[in-house]
Amino acid sequence: MKKLLATLCGLLAACALFAIMVLTLVDVSGRKFADASIPGSLELTELLLVVVIFAGLPLVSMQGEHVVFDSLDPLVPAWLRRAQHAVVDLACAVALLGIAWLMWAKAGQMAEYGDVTAQLKLALPPFVRLMGVLCAVTGLVHVLLVFKPVAHHHAGVDSGGAT
Repeated sequence: MKKLLATLCGLLAACALFAIMVLTLVDVSGRKFADASIPGSLELTELLLVVVIFAGLPLVSMQGEHVVFDSLDPLVPAWLRRAQHAVVDLACAVALLGIAWLMWAKAGQMAEYGDVTAQLKLALPPFVRLMGVLCAVTGLVHVLLVFKPVAHHHAGVDSGGAT
């Protein structure tokens, strides 16, 4: 399951990032050589960047690669650090699942109102729903980390228990 999630999220983020790269190349080249840019390129870049960021969230959480403040960890007993990390992962899970719920509700409102981008008139609700789904997935990853933490991120957890 972990490999499938990593593959899907990684592929989604990679495709969106590649699309941003190609879009930027073509847009800049068009402005330089043909004095014409791609209409709506900024909107497309913004939407693709949303995909990159939110698809990366589960990957970062699974690997325990979030920014952490661990200067005091050597002074805290291992069992207390483990408890602290479990509480933090649980708090992250609750927050991310709450955000996912709010995004899903907001996407529903946006769909009712017919919200679209300003220039290209692309529907915004699918992107907000995707953001909500990826936040929910990240929240579930944090729920799993409460019980099976990532060793290199959680001090005091052996590598054998985190694979």
